[in-house]
Amino acid sequence: MKNYMQKKRNKSFRSILPALFLLLVSVACNQQNQPARIETLFDNGWKFQLGDVQGAQMPSFNDSAWRSLDLPHDWSIENLPNQEPGKVTGPFSKESIGTTATGYTIGGTAWYRKTFTLDDDDRFSQTIINFDGVYMNSEVWVNGKLAGTHPYGYTAFQFDITEYLNPAGKPNVIAVKVKNEGKNSRWYSGSGIYRHVWLIRKQPIHITHNGIFVNTESISENEANVTVSATVENSTNNVSDIQLKISIIDASGKIAITSETPVESLQTGSENITQSIKIQQAKLWSTEEPNLYTAEVKVIANEDITDHTQTTFGIRTIHFDAKTGFTLNGKTVLLKGGNLHHDNGFLGAATIDRAEERRVELMKANGFNAIRASHNPPSKQFLDACDRLGILVMDEAFDQWVRPKNPQDYHLYFREWWKKDLKSMIYRDRNHPSVIFWSIGNELNERADSLGYAIRKELVVETHKLDSTRPVTEGVCDFWDHPGREWSTAAPVFNDLDIAGYNYLQKQFEADHAEYPDRIIVSTESHAADAYAYWQGVEKNPYVIGDFVWTGMDHLGETGCGHSKIAGKPGPRVGLQPWPWFSNNCGDIDLCGNKKPQSYYRDVVWDNSKIEMMVHTPIPEGMVETYSYWGWPDEYPSWNWAGNEGKLMDVRVFTKSPMVRLELNGKVIGEQAIDTRTGITANFKVPYELGVLKAFALNKGKEVGSKELKTTGAQTKVKLKADRSEIKASRNDLSYISIEITDNQGNVIPDAKIPVTLRVSGVGEIAGSGNANPTDMESFNNPVCKTFRGKALAILRPLEDKKSGTITLMAEADSLETGEIAIKVQ
Repeated sequence: MKNYMQKKRNKSFRSILPALFLLLVSVACNQQNQPARIETLFDNGWKFQLGDVQGAQMPSFNDSAWRSLDLPHDWSIENLPNQEPGKVTGPFSKESIGTTATGYTIGGTAWYRKTFTLDDDDRFSQTIINFDGVYMNSEVWVNGKLAGTHPYGYTAFQFDITEYLNPAGKPNVIAVKVKNEGKNSRWYSGSGIYRHVWLIRKQPIHITHNGIFVNTESISENEANVTVSATVENSTNNVSDIQLKISIIDASGKIAITSETPVESLQTGSENITQSIKIQQAKLWSTEEPNLYTAEVKVIANEDITDHTQTTFGIRTIHFDAKTGFTLNGKTVLLKGGNLHHDNGFLGAATIDRAEERRVELMKANGFNAIRASHNPPSKQFLDACDRLGILVMDEAFDQWVRPKNPQDYHLYFREWWKKDLKSMIYRDRNHPSVIFWSIGNELNERADSLGYAIRKELVVETHKLDSTRPVTEGVCDFWDHPGREWSTAAPVFNDLDIAGYNYLQKQFEADHAEYPDRIIVSTESHAADAYAYWQGVEKNPYVIGDFVWTGMDHLGETGCGHSKIAGKPGPRVGLQPWPWFSNNCGDIDLCGNKKPQSYYRDVVWDNSKIEMMVHTPIPEGMVETYSYWGWPDEYPSWNWAGNEGKLMDVRVFTKSPMVRLELNGKVIGEQAIDTRTGITANFKVPYELGVLKAFALNKGKEVGSKELKTTGAQTKVKLKADRSEIKASRNDLSYISIEITDNQGNVIPDAKIPVTLRVSGVGEIAGSGNANPTDMESFNNPVCKTFRGKALAILRPLEDKKSGTITLMAEADSLETGEIAIKVQ
């Protein structure tokens, strides 16, 4: 593959708007106003059947009795047949092979089929089917012929299906077999074609799939230097002279600059062509101002545009150093990170665009500026949202190498597939400005032996070969899986890594720095209860560039990883919890998107709040509470404790101010000094009575902040609140409706546990519903849903693309005023 580096005189053009990708994406037109390539979103009109069906790959197979659906689709989140209390509830079954790991959900084998017909256009010589994610072990058949297989459930893959297609005008059948069998995951994976699918048609001379790479070489006050590389493939048998035309378009649609490069004698095969472009007065991408550009690339041969595609990118520089930390565009940024798995709660693993965006919005709104995609590549739509909203990403490839964590997991395929899957991740994601690390693994059993050293070296070399602009890291933990082994023997693990990823190793920061002063450390996993200690390590030490808590949000599976229990004596602080637990419960944000106690604590740690206050649920006399390392005490921002009048309540106040004063109904309960060298928590005992509990943060006797908890009135109504009252007429848009039980003044009743019946009408459906209780299986995607701490959630989705109208949701509860809300769809 040749490389051309040519600097040409840049030509400016007047402003034009780039074409938008719609259902049918015609990204360019030649002189006859015909598209140079066609990209069709291939999500609609599929047939589905759960179970292994003989002959389903054949075009003559009769699928008329199969269920019709649109992608993305996750069958593991759907209600199971033969519901039986205590055994089968909603999508959960006690017979689940994955049990606690996968949240008692069911996998299996299933088939998808779709019939389609292509138009007659002899300009197109290649047709590609692109899957962004199928979980897992997929087989793709076209007209009864096997186009290919793909075992990994988290990487995108493509097949050239040209040779299997029928002539234009005749129907084709694509059939996909998906096998999620055995114990293969440590968390909820979902099952099926759960991400988007695209059908792409190209001409003989074209840009290869994900063949554009944009990199910022340097930035100055007045301009930015970027390189745009495009891999052009000539699939003909003839040598051809071509021209590569690149336009850089800003967020307003204005062309900032255009560059043209002639390439003589393009041979059969592929060649990489690189242009160096200077952009004047460039707007940089950062977490505060995530400015984006589009690189529009055209291939011109014989005066015809033979390909035309585009990619979004951001202009930014990144640098990592043990002395200066992590800098973005020359400015120090401390990574306020959270680990996230890929599921969307009540929607399961289905990659609905708005659901992906909302998770990123929630992280940003709660103070995070970074996400670790644990422990697999996320969807393209998730990274698009991170680009738009200004969130930094650690993009992670694998959870295992050759030694298993489960009998049927990726270790079975690693040796054969790791290079393909690594390239898939990096080539798909390399233009996202949000991505600043590549991670090659997490808590590998072989991490510190000769086998692991050899694999790691290969992975790092290959990653740098595919993209030399980002550092490589890996999540490394203590030797809990190798009892008796000392942490000091892990030193060789970090010889080949650019950044040392530490899981739960805050106490090693300073000692390791003393011995390895050039080592750059990032805390890849930490406990929420230790957030202050970890953040002090980040703030005080430039060689510790950030902290990623486990986890940013609750996810399905890893049941009860974060739990608290009350018993007669202290219990173990590790271990997943059995049925009916179904979610991990250790996120800062719950399944409904609401803040949990640790999120309020983190607000103070990160200086986003001056003061926060929690009240612990009453602990019976003679009993003690044990909460897991990933858990949190059973406390909440509530002063509704009916039945406990006169009893002492445990109250905790979080602040960095030197003094805290606590008042109940205007009377001083007490004051406590805060020494931030040891912590930010003040503890009080308060006799419960109705009214107002108020905490004040004081500095030199002056109030700098306060927090109030008030006993609410009686519950009188169901209140509905939408995150957006208008949404697009698209199956990829959603409206999230918060369901709240309130008093007459609109205050949420924090202890309300009320069954609410949901009814929907109009041009939409309830795509998911439930509450944040990690053990309430009965409310999960059930039209009768209980509130938990006064709240629940319903997710509304348009029934069809391009159908305008209104979706109306009603929420009814006995003896309460009914809630009703209308969402406009257009």
